[in-house]
Amino acid sequence: MSEQETEEEIWKPKTKLGKKVAKGEITDIVEALDYQRPIMEPEIVDQLVDLGEEVILIGGTPGKGGGVRRTVSKRTARMHKSGARYRSNAMTVMGDRNRVIGLGTGESSDTRAAIEDANREAKLNLIKVPKGNGSWEDTGEDNSSIPFKVEGKSGSVTVELKPAPRGTGLACSDEVKKIMELAGIENIWVKTRGTTRTRENLTRATFNALKKLNEMETREDQE
Repeated sequence: MSEQETEEEIWKPKTKLGKKVAKGEITDIVEALDYQRPIMEPEIVDQLVDLGEEVILIGGTPGKGGGVRRTVSKRTARMHKSGARYRSNAMTVMGDRNRVIGLGTGESSDTRAAIEDANREAKLNLIKVPKGNGSWEDTGEDNSSIPFKVEGKSGSVTVELKPAPRGTGLACSDEVKKIMELAGIENIWVKTRGTTRTRENLTRATFNALKKLNEMETREDQE
């Protein structure tokens, strides 16, 4: 590896928050999210937390014998004088399976590059995930659910999240379950309405519900 390549790999923060993280003045991802300015550099997230990734299967190709075989990217074509040019669209969810989660989308001529773009956006869209006890009867300090009921929407899809007591597990579809696991939620009831086969809207609606949960919790803390 040349000296020039080594220098290019070294992160040089450009924002005030990035410089604080690089100096070790901020060492926790929640502290960074609570900072007065938003995260503008994905490297900040890389420095502070290890995130798991789930690629949402938003694409589809005709399967053998009918039906649709789900794929990680959705291809779109644009017609030019020289012919059709294809682009790949990807959607990913990233979380630390504990306190934070983010959603991102990406577009590129290459599927892998589209996923990397989506991951970059997910890191810049990170939100905190408030936790709570899923049952008023449980007097223990259990924070494996959410503190209150909340609803999120995207397109025709509505997702309702309800607190659930210990032992309930993730009462939801496999796609929503992936998101809950990345958010660190262990017990929850999920009700969906609309065209949930559209996985982009289902994922966005679920994330929007978690986002609203975070916003409502933050508002209560400020009052």
